[in-house]
Amino acid sequence: MLIGANVRASGGLLPALGRGADMGADVVQIFTTSPRVWTSNVYAAELLEAYRVAQAAHPSVRATFCHASYLINIATTDSEVLGKSRACLVENLRVATAIGAAGLVLHLGSHLGKGFEAVVTPVADELRRALDTVEDLLGDRPAPLLMENAAGAGGTCGRDFDELAAVLAAAGGDERLGACLDTQHLFAGGADYATLTKADAVVAAVDAAIGLDRLACIHLNDSKSERGSNRDRHASVGTGLIGATALGSLLGHPRLQHLPAVLETPGLEGHGPGAADIAAARRIHAAGLRRWQRRGGRGGTAA
Repeated sequence: MLIGANVRASGGLLPALGRGADMGADVVQIFTTSPRVWTSNVYAAELLEAYRVAQAAHPSVRATFCHASYLINIATTDSEVLGKSRACLVENLRVATAIGAAGLVLHLGSHLGKGFEAVVTPVADELRRALDTVEDLLGDRPAPLLMENAAGAGGTCGRDFDELAAVLAAAGGDERLGACLDTQHLFAGGADYATLTKADAVVAAVDAAIGLDRLACIHLNDSKSERGSNRDRHASVGTGLIGATALGSLLGHPRLQHLPAVLETPGLEGHGPGAADIAAARRIHAAGLRRWQRRGGRGGTAA
C-alpha cells in the first residue's frame, strides 16, 4: 500500500512533488486552486505538461491525486450556485487531467432538504456532463472523478456507499466514475471497523455496493468526533477516537492493499501532515497487516 498526504501546491504546482518527497510520501494529493473560492488559478499549458512529465518520472512520489473545490454543489437546484459549480468542476477536472492525476476527488454536495432521491439523477447527469466536457476540450480521456463518502451532516449526498452506488447506477455505470473512501467520514457515518471481523464486514459492504474495482484511493484520517456523529472533524492518525487499532484493521485488509492512502490530517506538529505522520501511518498499516497475517492473511470477502 502506498502512503501519502495532502500537500500544498503553491509556487506553480511542481513544488508539491518535492514537498511530498521531503516527507517520504509515496503519493500526494493537491488542490490546484484554493478550495474555498470559485475562481481558478490559470496555469500555462507548459506548466501542466511539465508536472505530468515530472510526475511520470519521479523516483519516489508514484502518483498525484487532486481534490475538487469544497464549494462545488452539483446537488443544488439554485441556478447560480449550479452554474458556478459546473464551471469550477470542469476547470478542476481539466487541470487534473492535464497534469496526469490519478483522479479528482469530489464531494457531491447537499440536496438542501429536498431528499437524496430527488437529486440522484441530476447529480449523475452533472458528473457525466463534466466528464464529457473535459473529454471534448482536451480530446483525451479525463481523469477519473472519484466520489467521496460524506460524514453525513445535513443534506449531504453520498452519506454512505449505497448512495454512491445509486449515483453510479443513475450514471449508467459510467466507467470514468470511481470512489474514494474516507476513514473519518465512514466512522462519523456510523461504521464500526474496530476489529478484523468488523473491518471485513465494512469492506464486504463497500464491495457489494460499488465493487472494490471502483475504489481508487483511501483518505486516511482519525476522528475528533464520535462514531455516528455525522461530524466531519479530522484528527491525526492514532490520536483520535478511531484509534490506531481500528485504522489498522481496515488499512491492513488484504483486499485494500492495491490502494493508495492519503492523509488529510492536522498533523502531529499542527501544520498539516508531515514526515512524522507518514511514519505513524506506516506503523499503523504494518501492525494491521501483521494482525491479518496471523488470521491467515485472507479477508472473508476475498474472491
